[in-house]
Amino acid sequence: MRVILMTGKGGVGKTSVAAATGLRCAELGYRTLVLSTDPAHSLADSFDLELGHDPTLIKSNLWGAELDALMELEGNWGAVKRYITQVLQARGLDGVQAEELAILPGMDEIFGLVRMKRHYDEGDFDVLIIDSAPTGTALRLLSLPEVGGWYMRRFYKPLQGMSAALRPLFEPIFKPLTGFSLPDNEVMNAPYEFYTQIEALEKVLTDNTQTSVRLVMNPEKMVIKESLRAHAYLSLYNVATDLVIANRIIPEEVNDPFFKKWKENQQIYKQEIYDNFHPLPVKEVPLYSEEMCGLPALERLKETLYQDEDPSQVYYAENTLKVVQENNQYSLELYLPNIPKEQIQLNKTGDELNIRIGNHRRNLVLPQALAALTPSGAKMEDDYLKIKFSK
Repeated sequence: MRVILMTGKGGVGKTSVAAATGLRCAELGYRTLVLSTDPAHSLADSFDLELGHDPTLIKSNLWGAELDALMELEGNWGAVKRYITQVLQARGLDGVQAEELAILPGMDEIFGLVRMKRHYDEGDFDVLIIDSAPTGTALRLLSLPEVGGWYMRRFYKPLQGMSAALRPLFEPIFKPLTGFSLPDNEVMNAPYEFYTQIEALEKVLTDNTQTSVRLVMNPEKMVIKESLRAHAYLSLYNVATDLVIANRIIPEEVNDPFFKKWKENQQIYKQEIYDNFHPLPVKEVPLYSEEMCGLPALERLKETLYQDEDPSQVYYAENTLKVVQENNQYSLELYLPNIPKEQIQLNKTGDELNIRIGNHRRNLVLPQALAALTPSGAKMEDDYLKIKFSK
């Protein structure tokens, strides 16, 4: 299965791009599902159709769905939810409050990953397009397998064993005193089973022949900054970005004086997108005169984006940015094909690494792991600029 994740700052148009990409994939004969995992769903609005938790047929070969965190919770976490509800009710909360509080913060984000893994395992679709949450929320999910594994190994597995041994001894005393039971095996096993699904998904997310992220952005300073940071974080977790989509560019034929300054700024920021994300390919999408809402509008967007292309292709196979950790030392590896080392100048300011090559400059927003460190050396090797960082 080909997995394409559309992400970007909130409001840049990633849902429209995801929907248009789905239309083109379906047109080429791929069984395609566009799945929204954004808590603030807008996929149904984009298609101008009713969509639910389960896949709904939109047209031939194309399905759409919007993740319902409550339904996913019941299916994957039902025993735990019921136990937490029981505990909260015993502490005096009424049924509705207890059920609401049983949904832990961030669970809807985690369920997006689990849902993705389920579709991957079932194999009912050829292409899965994820209309993900805005970049900040989406990127937090990438650390779940690593962080979850740490907690599972050090805390959860020992606790699970202790609970199984102590429950028969303490249950007769515990329940009369507290009003609720100790967690049974079903409750204790659910989080670990949940984690194993997320851990298995990591292999899919980091396989750049199957999974790609596409960054959607507008030519605006803050949007570009966030997208650069997203690209760095994606690289930190070995998730490949294969395409950048610059959206809502004011067309040349717009000559109203009101837009003069906007157009001038967009030209500057558009060049920054090409420079800072090089060598990733960039597609430009104009600002349309109407909303991208409904199938006719999405068809126009599809034609602008892809024409005769196959959107399921991997547009760029190399990882343009790698963050490698060896022996408690980090190195940043930047893909710069055919660039001699003597043409490269480096300067770090705050959490940004400034890379100048001749007349071109790239401002790379560093992930947090590197932002607090100092560059301690650099070399060119196999078309990668390898920069070491130390304390």
